[in-house]
Formats: sequence, C-alpha cells, structure tokens
Amino acid sequence: MKLLKGIWIGFWSGFILAAVLKWIELLTGKKVYALLLNIDFLPFLRPEEWSGTAEFLLHISVSVIIGIVYVYLAKRQPYTFGQLFLLSFAMGIPLFLLYFPLAAAAQDPIVSPADISAFLYWAFGHLTFILALPVLYKLFERKNAASD
Repeated sequence: MKLLKGIWIGFWSGFILAAVLKWIELLTGKKVYALLLNIDFLPFLRPEEWSGTAEFLLHISVSVIIGIVYVYLAKRQPYTFGQLFLLSFAMGIPLFLLYFPLAAAAQDPIVSPADISAFLYWAFGHLTFILALPVLYKLFERKNAASD
C-alpha cells in the first residue's frame, strides 16, 4: 500500500510541477519547463532520440521515486501536517539548487544560471511540488480512512 501511495503522490506532484512550470514558461517566455525536461547533457541517454513525451515520463519517474521515498519516511511515525511539510521541504531543498547545475550543463542554452527571475520561477514551481507532497499524502490518508 505504501508503494502505491508513493507512486500516486509522486505522479501527481510531478504532474503539478510540470504544469506550473509549463504555465510559467508560456506566460513569461523563461524556459523553465524546457529546463525541467532537458537531458541533452546526458550523452549516454542519447537525447536526440527522446521525444518530449519520453522526457516528461522521465521527469515523472523521478517524481515517483521521490514520492515513494517521501511516503516511506512519512509512514515511519505519525506526523502533523506541519511536520510532513518540513519533511517535504527538507527533501526539496536540493531541487531548488538543481537549477544552477542544470542550467549550466545544458548543451543548448535554455536559461542562464545567472538569470534570477528564471531561478525564482523554478523555485516557485518546486515549492508547489514540495507543498503537493504533504497535501496529497493527507488526501490519500483521508480517502483510505473513509473507505475503512
């Protein structure tokens, strides 16, 4: 049950993150969604052979792994919503910082590592991901409690 819950939470959190960054990219022109899906710096994946859908599914796969780890950690003891948020925030801090190496590593420039507005959009998108984890966790808990 934990695994299924982690998959579900990771999928929807990752989907929300992608949707927020796509929306921001459409509104501002800052390529934060493109950065999220970019894999051109990973030559062993042969990025020229990957479609946008495949890159999106790779992003969702990473989100699912984070969701599974989050649920595993959250189930270790009963946590308040605030503690669940702090857990997701602690797990999410590296996601904010990934902006810099990802922006710098892109073979085709997507955004500049020094672009503060793009970084803030990236951070906002990942903050939604961080908030989605405990919210979806609690929603899943209520759904399970209601079906018992």
